[in-house]
Amino acid sequence: MSRFPVAVGGALLVLVLSGCGNEAGPTPKQGGEPGPDALPTKLAALTVDQCYASPRTQLPKGCEKYVTEIGNLPGTARKRAGDNDPQLVTEADALERAVKSFRNAGCTTVPEAGGPCTQALVDVAAALSGLKKQVDARPTTG
Repeated sequence: MSRFPVAVGGALLVLVLSGCGNEAGPTPKQGGEPGPDALPTKLAALTVDQCYASPRTQLPKGCEKYVTEIGNLPGTARKRAGDNDPQLVTEADALERAVKSFRNAGCTTVPEAGGPCTQALVDVAAALSGLKKQVDARPTTG
């Protein structure tokens, strides 16, 4: 007799759960990469970060979020450049290389300043400066 309530409960649970997957609702928006016209704002925010302002004294592992945020920028810059701005694409490429150097060196776990990870942070900051200079020199496309 104790199997019947368990079977009914299990069947009821399956029906309830199967209905959940078919509910209509808002489609979640994809986050992450800002649009091309948001690039100047994003660059302004990132260039006040301490990992940008003083990369030689920062703990590389403490700059993981900063570098992750920057990792989205080369693609956004390329979209902004389109086929009309090869210099902006060059700056985006330099930033992408610097971010890859930081990641490839395993810097997200390095607890002290110095060595290749600090150099990678310096390179990221320099590349970010170059990209910002190019973006600031051009009007938004909006």
